Amino acid sequence: MKEINVTGQKRTDLGKKASKSLRKEGFIPCNLYGEKKGENGAPEALSFAVPFAELRKVIYTPHVYVINLIIDGESHTAIMKEIQFHPTTDAPLHVDFYEVNDQKPITIGIPVKLVGLAQGVRDGGRMNLSIRKINVTAPYQVIPEHLDVDVTELKIGKSIKVGDLSFEGLELATSKAVVVCSIKMTRNAQLAAQQAAEAE
Repeated sequence: MKEINVTGQKRTDLGKKASKSLRKEGFIPCNLYGEKKGENGAPEALSFAVPFAELRKVIYTPHVYVINLIIDGESHTAIMKEIQFHPTTDAPLHVDFYEVNDQKPITIGIPVKLVGLAQGVRDGGRMNLSIRKINVTAPYQVIPEHLDVDVTELKIGKSIKVGDLSFEGLELATSKAVVVCSIKMTRNAQLAAQQAAEAE
């Protein structure tokens, strides 16, 4: 996975009014969750704020990053877990990060990359990508930037499911029954098949 630096500052005023004020100043309120637990055993968050310009590079990208969060000069290795967007403007309102380490596996969605020209496409079918990411569980250092799925042998009417795939060092957390991609019959391919059958 690619690494990227994001710099922020701790925040102590956590109310809605303070968050609104931060956004007006060009900052996004964030929380970092990790091993630290509160008195009731629930994960305790480190609250901080990051300039929107810093977050833009990790929000509006197809890549999945390991983020080196530098909060008031202190470094934390994290991944982005959840982003809350404004319902009408799509502007980010709040971001949750999750602290990671070398020992503890994480579960994260990794983009699917289809490799090769499928037989079914050569025969006139249409490739249909059903899911853009597959959830994998592994220590963050071994997680790749994308998952290569070889579609060369895929024929019209056939599909590849998560259960058909395996990647070294990764446990697939998405259900095995989920279809990753399939090749649909197009009208042209149907017509060609009919004509071929009639010719015979």
